[in-house]
Amino acid sequence: MRVAVLGATGMVGRTFVRLLAGHPWFRVEKLVASERSAGRKYGELVDDSPEEFRDVEVTSLPEFLRDPDVDIVFNALPASISREVEGELAQSLPVFTNARSHRYDPDVPILVPEVNLEHLELIEVQRERRGWEGFIVTNPNCSTAILTVSLAALRGFGIREVKVATMQAISGAGYSGLSALAIQDNVIPSIPGEEWKIENESRKILGELDGVEVKPAEFRISAMATRVPVLHGHTEAVFVKLEEGSLEEVREAFESFDPLGELGLPSYERPLVYSDVPQPRLHRDRGRGLTVTVGRLEGSSGSFKYVVTGHNLVRGAAGGSVLNAELAYKLGYLK
Repeated sequence: MRVAVLGATGMVGRTFVRLLAGHPWFRVEKLVASERSAGRKYGELVDDSPEEFRDVEVTSLPEFLRDPDVDIVFNALPASISREVEGELAQSLPVFTNARSHRYDPDVPILVPEVNLEHLELIEVQRERRGWEGFIVTNPNCSTAILTVSLAALRGFGIREVKVATMQAISGAGYSGLSALAIQDNVIPSIPGEEWKIENESRKILGELDGVEVKPAEFRISAMATRVPVLHGHTEAVFVKLEEGSLEEVREAFESFDPLGELGLPSYERPLVYSDVPQPRLHRDRGRGLTVTVGRLEGSSGSFKYVVTGHNLVRGAAGGSVLNAELAYKLGYLK
């Protein structure tokens, strides 16, 4: 299937391009960026471009919107312009997006394939309500993606309450999102909007599809987000109250969690691996960046704590979105 990547020169866009190089199902045909980049070769703009894309001429967004001529769109554009762009494209095309613009629409899934694949049924709700031939599938905020993979393994024990403190890598802020002077020798205990997203997106993802919309999970969740001087890889300290389950049972649930193993998705990697001391420098690239590492598990009598880490640009952004598209293809939502 023919693919376009919007925002292809940004940090998430570059990750999309790298992950789609040589993909057996999806062939990148258009790399879309700002008008100042239009007409230049991708390799001139992105030093570490995969070889197959180095000579591809970048297309401007206005030019692309006039004639998309692809089968699928992956969006890494800023949220400030994504809502209108995605709405226009979804009239005729499937859009898999990293932007937050449509995450909270009742008929749009926030998808983490290992957690809530049944939410893809909202695609048909979108099409019927909006008169679209295409659709929009979002992936969550990067910290939410990493957290919910770990929480999904615990649903069978009955989640009552979650508290989480994040230690988020600087790449989550984008190329110009944080100055070196601000983060060097520092921890910044504030990321505007991040805590609200973790608290609300997690409950939607872990909620139940009820006819034409998702009923959010009923457990309480409280988040505190911090930025730390790590290049890639978000780490989270999680405190969870469960209705039942022993320490041994919880660890076994983490170690055995693998709901997509039989589907044969090209990007598939084991979603969750247990290590005694998860660390971003050691574990962020595990499973090509799609595997989340969990460890430091302690607790009893329904109260547990653990640490989880994952690659914010892969599992938390572009890689999650590619996996979303593969799942949609496998389940027949892409023709």
